[in-house]
Amino acid sequence: MVSTSIRRATARKLRADTTPHERLLWRALKELPMEGTHFRRQAPIGRYVVDFFCPAKRLMIELDGGHHNDDETAERDRERQNWLEQEGYRVIRFWNSDINGDLTAVLERIYVELYGSREAEVEPLKHRRRR
Repeated sequence: MVSTSIRRATARKLRADTTPHERLLWRALKELPMEGTHFRRQAPIGRYVVDFFCPAKRLMIELDGGHHNDDETAERDRERQNWLEQEGYRVIRFWNSDINGDLTAVLERIYVELYGSREAEVEPLKHRRRR
């Protein structure tokens, strides 16, 4: 297992080196009505660092570029997602082209994942830190 300090340093580096697609989604996530909670970006979870994480709903958002089509990378993604789901997290994935092509649809999908439907009222979400 990689030490906590190494995982945190890796997350910090990834936050400093965000892709244009991550920056665009990060700004858009701040506009979603999410009273009482927030998303974290490049959050260390277990031995992984996830792109975006909503602790209150245990929801993770992963952005994938073209290199995720490679067999080896796709297999690592599957293993990673299986582990995260076994730990009780929900993972949704978007292609970078989804962010460029229809950001509104991406945000609607995220809202549905958070609240159950597009018409759902925003309710305060709370999360507890694990110690």
